[in-house]
Amino acid sequence: MSGLAQSEVPVDKTTLIKQKLSSVVRGLQIKSVADSALPGIFEVASDSDQVLYITEDARHFFAGDLYRLSADGLENLTEKRREKARAELLKTVPDSEKVIFAPKNAKDVKAKITVFTDIDCFYCRKLHNEVPLLNEYGIQVDYLAYPRAGIGSKSYDKVVSTWCAKDRNTTMTLAKQGKEVPDLKCDNPVDAQFELGHRMGVTGTPAIFLESGQVIRGYMPADKMARSLGLL
Repeated sequence: MSGLAQSEVPVDKTTLIKQKLSSVVRGLQIKSVADSALPGIFEVASDSDQVLYITEDARHFFAGDLYRLSADGLENLTEKRREKARAELLKTVPDSEKVIFAPKNAKDVKAKITVFTDIDCFYCRKLHNEVPLLNEYGIQVDYLAYPRAGIGSKSYDKVVSTWCAKDRNTTMTLAKQGKEVPDLKCDNPVDAQFELGHRMGVTGTPAIFLESGQVIRGYMPADKMARSLGLL
């Protein structure tokens, strides 16, 4: 049996588990209950994508990563579950709400990465300087907003101005070069993307997500990124 929750748990057991956990873990919103890789132990995923493991009688549970020993070494089954959840969350963001830097020809796109970015952070700017090279490697960069100083900060205002600009790409590049950009306001997805970042465990920028949901925390040089994606 896989650790990725392949089968659902009977309704009566699901109800029992939800009732027990909700009564002791304040504010817990349970998204799913499914079999785990351990007999008699169920995997519980919350709306915030926290993963818990609980016994069939709902009397004992633990929070933490579940590993499986294999011929290839340790396999983190919980992280695989998180990756799947992250990939699903990223699919909910429409392209119209992103700032996308893609190769000139769509047929040249070999991989996509999603980057939660701030305007002012040093390594966000360093990564942005390598976007043309990433595009040359066939990597499309989809930016989402994550003003790390928080909503209402000066960095937040710069991010909002970028997302409200008619030409988001040029405005982002200018802003990350430290140049002044027009102070703009509009209906924008910045707050929602900031909250999405929190849900996905983002604590700093840049936070890079592969299409699989795997996360790379921090800057990675373009050539190393291409190599990790099997493009070199």
